[in-house]
Amino acid sequence: MTQTLHIVGGGMAGSEAAWQAARAGVPVVIHEMRPEVGTFAHQTGNLAEMVCSNSFRSDDHEQNAVGLLHWEMLAAGGLLMQTAHRHRLPAGGALAVDREAFSAAVTDAVRAHPLISVSGEEITALPDSGHWIIATGPLTSDALGRAIARETGAEALAFFDAIAPIVHADSIDMSRAWLQSRYDKGETEEEQKAYINCPMDRDQYEAFIDALLAADKTEFHEGETAGYFDGCLPIEVMAERGRETLRHGPMKPVGLTNPHQPDIKAHAVVQLRRDNALGTLYNIVGFQTKMKYGAQTSVFRMIPGLQEASFARLGGIHRNTFLNSPTLLDRQMRLRSKPHIRFAGQITGVEGYVESAAMGLAAGRMAAAEILGHPIPEVPQDTAHGALIHHITGGAEAKTFQPMNVNFGLFRPVDGLKGGRRGRVARYKAYTDRAKEDWSTWIAAQEAQPA
Repeated sequence: MTQTLHIVGGGMAGSEAAWQAARAGVPVVIHEMRPEVGTFAHQTGNLAEMVCSNSFRSDDHEQNAVGLLHWEMLAAGGLLMQTAHRHRLPAGGALAVDREAFSAAVTDAVRAHPLISVSGEEITALPDSGHWIIATGPLTSDALGRAIARETGAEALAFFDAIAPIVHADSIDMSRAWLQSRYDKGETEEEQKAYINCPMDRDQYEAFIDALLAADKTEFHEGETAGYFDGCLPIEVMAERGRETLRHGPMKPVGLTNPHQPDIKAHAVVQLRRDNALGTLYNIVGFQTKMKYGAQTSVFRMIPGLQEASFARLGGIHRNTFLNSPTLLDRQMRLRSKPHIRFAGQITGVEGYVESAAMGLAAGRMAAAEILGHPIPEVPQDTAHGALIHHITGGAEAKTFQPMNVNFGLFRPVDGLKGGRRGRVARYKAYTDRAKEDWSTWIAAQEAQPA
């Protein structure tokens, strides 16, 4: 009888790991403590619940590393990418989804699989035997976090992550705002109008920055330090780095024309992206925040078009935990001191929904192959999955290890190609061509194994 794979955590990584292992013929139990034990950020007990954003970022698999991850996951029969494409929303070149429909569909698919069961208890200690994947994500429970810290001999590293607010669409003043994707990006009119844009002139922007800097904010407990991940900085932290920072970040006005005042160039623009299929909810793009709730409503209503905004969810901040993976995990993502335990997802030090799910996909396949007695080669380093795994299991400098999104800077160079901006298009295309060939070969070798 085939041994069971136990997975702790039913988020992006845990759900994808379970799906991959079950597809290979391995029985799986997902141990998901929600909704019996809640977290600060989650709202439901569904699997693969999206918390910070509803976007899987760029879907361009020839010129973007995260888009290449999309392609690789689809080529491997990835549940999350297949589901995302079925529930996608207009978002220009990004893959955004109706977050509630997405997580419900993933939950239904996982629970319907005959080899997967979901158990609701909280796992509070590292198991001594069996086959396990820890995929608890950035919100690992206190008890399990302490157990991991005891085993690794050091406190797990931590940083703070912030959540953006969500606005009811019918509360947005469209006499001041307008629909447009940056540079009208998208193949259809719906894609080209995927964002709501709220313009600011110079005085409005300066007043907004002043209010951000003065607003009441969440304080850290004694002994905690704010080691933010740069890809998810609170807007107040960005503003503290310089008054122009937001204008060159989430509030950049380029590629947009206000139809209400076509001859006047906005000094800054706040964008909102559709958050559900009905188009009734929009999230404020890049507006993760640590402001207290009262301050959020007053500051965000300073944005033209949001003067009477009604919020379905305000922003927040929470502690995210991750391992110093270069010192703790081997190339099969196993804990060196307890090799029957693998880790996957954000707890390994990758950042983002896609990267988290990708590490779950790899860990699920590795664990299934081990249980079935099939040899499995290392994930090719020149694939997007392989570049990430190499980074977190030894490629990164352990002393300065921080969460990382996938990017072409993690890829080995292709000989004979120009560096710099001029050679970028050809270089990125070469990276993706090489990755697709290597990934296809790696997947094919596994599919050829007997069940």
